[in-house]
Amino acid sequence: MQLVVARIGRAHGIKGEVTVEVRTDEPELRLGPGAVLATDPAATGPLTIESGRVHSGRLLLRFEGVRDRTGAEALRNTLLIAEVDPEELPEDEDEFYDHQLIDLDVVLADGTEIGRITEISHLPSQDLFIVERPDGSEVMIPFVEEIVTEIDLEEQRAVITPPPGLIDESEAVVASSRDEETGEAASGGDAQASGDDAQASGDADEAPKGDA
Repeated sequence: MQLVVARIGRAHGIKGEVTVEVRTDEPELRLGPGAVLATDPAATGPLTIESGRVHSGRLLLRFEGVRDRTGAEALRNTLLIAEVDPEELPEDEDEFYDHQLIDLDVVLADGTEIGRITEISHLPSQDLFIVERPDGSEVMIPFVEEIVTEIDLEEQRAVITPPPGLIDESEAVVASSRDEETGEAASGGDAQASGDDAQASGDADEAPKGDA
């Protein structure tokens, strides 16, 4: 099975290095020195990784035969494709390969259908499920344990508990309005309390005068 593991970005420096947008949870395995990768477009490859390093949070790669900035720029936007055994599983049981997650049904805890995972977006801070809804629209769901509570490969589904507004924007409006009303009520109470305090203060000031 062939899987896209990275996309080549812009050239870095003048010695043939390129930035890459990583699309695999195991870059040290898929994008390590010596790895031979197919490409899209196919005419660009195959490419053999000569070296790699992390610079300012970005992975930089150098490929065999690419020695200058011109050669590096010519690779820009090329997809890097690895051959992966479809039966291979990550070492950590809580991790999953993209191909295991694509096409899973996304449902709420009560079984309500949300949609189907069509793509995994690997961002620096977190991964996102790109979910196609029954009406054809898309929603992005952060792949974090607070939201994605279960991945059931046997049932081919991902169970989520989304916060208000993630799936239905109207929920966010309702929650926001509720917060505002709560805040206004609290402010009104404080104002009343302040008024009472002022009255109490006035009474306290008047009492000594009367005694005099």
